[in-house]
Amino acid sequence: MRSTLPKVLHRVAGRTLIEAVLASAEGLSPSRVVVVVGAGRERIAESLSGRSVTFVAQDPPLGTGDAARRAVEALGNGGGAVVILSGDTPLLRPETLRALVARRLERGLDAAILSFRPPDPGDFGRIVRDAKGAVRRIVEARNATPREAKIAEVNAGVYCFAPEALVRALSRLERDRTSGEFYLTDAVGILTSGRGRVEAVEVDDWREAWGVNTRRDLAAAEELERRRSVERALDAGVTLLDPSTVRIGPNVTLSPDSVLHPFVCLEGDTFVGEFAEILPFTRLVDTRVAERAVVGPHCELEKTSVGARARVGPFSRARPGSVYEEDVRVGNFVETKNTVLRKGVKAQHLAYLGDADVGAGSNVGAGVITCNYDGEKKHPTRIGERAFIGSDVQLVAPVSVGDGAYVGAGTTVTQDVPPGALALSRAPQTNKEGWVAKREAKRRTKREKGEKSE
Repeated sequence: MRSTLPKVLHRVAGRTLIEAVLASAEGLSPSRVVVVVGAGRERIAESLSGRSVTFVAQDPPLGTGDAARRAVEALGNGGGAVVILSGDTPLLRPETLRALVARRLERGLDAAILSFRPPDPGDFGRIVRDAKGAVRRIVEARNATPREAKIAEVNAGVYCFAPEALVRALSRLERDRTSGEFYLTDAVGILTSGRGRVEAVEVDDWREAWGVNTRRDLAAAEELERRRSVERALDAGVTLLDPSTVRIGPNVTLSPDSVLHPFVCLEGDTFVGEFAEILPFTRLVDTRVAERAVVGPHCELEKTSVGARARVGPFSRARPGSVYEEDVRVGNFVETKNTVLRKGVKAQHLAYLGDADVGAGSNVGAGVITCNYDGEKKHPTRIGERAFIGSDVQLVAPVSVGDGAYVGAGTTVTQDVPPGALALSRAPQTNKEGWVAKREAKRRTKREKGEKSE
């Protein structure tokens, strides 16, 4: 990977490789998950903090067979089937894993292995079958004969073992003469040579088994995941105006008749409702957009809720904790954080609203700022219903503006404004008539004096 970052912490579709693999594993509802880690284990463990997994260190790294052996020791006597995954296959679907587990159970197999047929078998291990089509062994690409190298069916590095069969095979693994490592792939040949039953389950879509070993692989996986998400969106009834430029994360939910414009990026647990429209160059992360709302262009929303028929943008930013209720209007260069805009609120231009609650039907003018941070603590601002906040107003929190109150343009509000009141803090305006002419006369006199002195 040519990186100081552990391979499994590189990202595809907004999540790390290991997170994607664990998400697939969770689709099996496993009783226990063991993650075998080698180099960079501290960073990997930190990235997965909060997950119910057991970490096992492999030091020194002695191959996949040794990793499996350490994992089995950590599992103990659970009694259930053991599924082994590679940490670098981010496109694997839970449905595929369930089919693999079901095959082993239904057929009473010692092991079921996942296979696929990529356009170029390359460095993948080949699935070697006998004349009757039964799986006999897996041969690594570098050890394959010219005839074996032509085999199109390859190993995906995903296995489901009967626990006793796995323990038996692992106990008989031998070091590879060249690398000195123990290969889990050799377990297949060990089982079949002892009359064990092993079958290969070929994935319907070869792209699922794509493993990441290089930056090229990472880019290919990103594109494969992007294309898969596009296909999923189209099948769900979503309109994509330019599918080639849209990015949709694996946990995004899109409703029928929603519309995504070019260069839209949807990440995390984002939801887009029916007939909602996301305009160009907009990024949504862990955000909910209700039906018939419009967001963008050039907006960024994170952990935000957008109500029905609301309109956000262009050039708006919603930081975590922002809630826009029905029919809200948030315009250009408006930023919110931990703020609720109630039904029908309008904040159309150049405002910052932080730690605020703005009542239904209120209007926030251009240049309004909630001064919510005193250098140590955040403080709330509360604006009642149908209030009018004029342009260039500073609301110094903690402060409240009552229902139906007005705040004049250019006012700095440091005290609560009662309902129905008008708040003003401007100095009286003074007009000095003839001031420009007098100034020009003084300048002219100074210039004339300077010329005479020369």
